[in-house]
Amino acid sequence: MRRKKYARVLIISAPSGAGKSTLVNHLLNEGLPLLFSVSATSRKPRQNEIDGREYYFITSAEFRKKISRGEFIEWEEVYKDHYYGTLRSEIDRITGEGKMPLFDVDVRGGISLKKIFGDSALAIFIMPPSVEELRSRLLRRNTDSRDEIDMRVNKAASEILLAGKFDRVIVNDDLEKACAEIMTAVKEFIEVQ
Repeated sequence: MRRKKYARVLIISAPSGAGKSTLVNHLLNEGLPLLFSVSATSRKPRQNEIDGREYYFITSAEFRKKISRGEFIEWEEVYKDHYYGTLRSEIDRITGEGKMPLFDVDVRGGISLKKIFGDSALAIFIMPPSVEELRSRLLRRNTDSRDEIDMRVNKAASEILLAGKFDRVIVNDDLEKACAEIMTAVKEFIEVQ
């Protein structure tokens, strides 16, 4: 069987609260030839999230139908009935505009995408300074209940162990330094084309 050739892609993954979205937004605002790949999810939108901008918000039943029709390049049931995935149509949309897809995905999604894209992908893991700091960030974000935060912190502790499956690990303990490191890594990857 012949393997499908994919475009070069950028994958950014991190435990919840590690500062991944801040670093992704930094990259997107620097004029690089990147476009954000909007993931699909079955979770409810948070305040100020807009369908088609942060995520495509769909029901669990609709998500499962799309899975059965093969519409996802990868997907994961991250929490019970909370699905996340990458639609094939997003890759087509972005590469059709002559840009490189930038994936802002959870750790398991990042590993799945790296397996799919192989050397055509730069996979970066954003490491929090510590699990305690991660808990503090999630509390300050004020978007989840205490139980949800506990669940996210426990999940993060196991995700940190998977950092070695990524091409680069950037510790986000100093935002300015982390922004500079991620910019250097991405520019080097883009210039290799």
